[in-house]
Amino acid sequence: MVAPTFDVRESNRAVADGATRADIECLRYRLEVVAVSALDVVQSAGGWLYDRVMAGWEVTALLTHGCDTLPLRILGVQAADPKAGFPLTAAKSHSLAVSAEAFSADARVREQVLACLDDRLTEVALWGDGWPLGVNRTVTTAQHVLSSAARRFKGYALAAAGMPCGSVSHTETLLCDVATGRRWMQSWSGSTSTPTSR
Repeated sequence: MVAPTFDVRESNRAVADGATRADIECLRYRLEVVAVSALDVVQSAGGWLYDRVMAGWEVTALLTHGCDTLPLRILGVQAADPKAGFPLTAAKSHSLAVSAEAFSADARVREQVLACLDDRLTEVALWGDGWPLGVNRTVTTAQHVLSSAARRFKGYALAAAGMPCGSVSHTETLLCDVATGRRWMQSWSGSTSTPTSR
């Protein structure tokens, strides 16, 4: 019997370390956000996004009208460059969040949202009014209870977007795909996000 041998030179460790970092990056949860403006994002979903970032998610926002991204950076959200093309791909995204205004304004956004609603592996969250009937049938309302840090940082982000406010609401209401709503109901009972009937 021959014992296996391993090459333990320093150069092999560097390669192994690099592969480990790449593996970790592949396993990281991603959330892609599409909205018209930073204010739209912060007002409707800023606390939820902040809590996701603090939980270790990589959150990237594409603003269709390009504007000051400071309010997003305050929440820990990265801003995608709108000139670099349309980066949304269902295969690499674990989660997609879209505003009604962005959905109405761009056919590519509509196409991506509808594809993701059909994909059980992608979590979809929406906000705003005016969603078409086809979308309304596949979503349910969910409330996210903001952490105290999320409320504070959302307040800072609102001020940076030119909307200072005295206090930030404890909850944000989002529409989520029915499958996600069921998962939240089963696994988040007593937690910070709960679905409600629509």
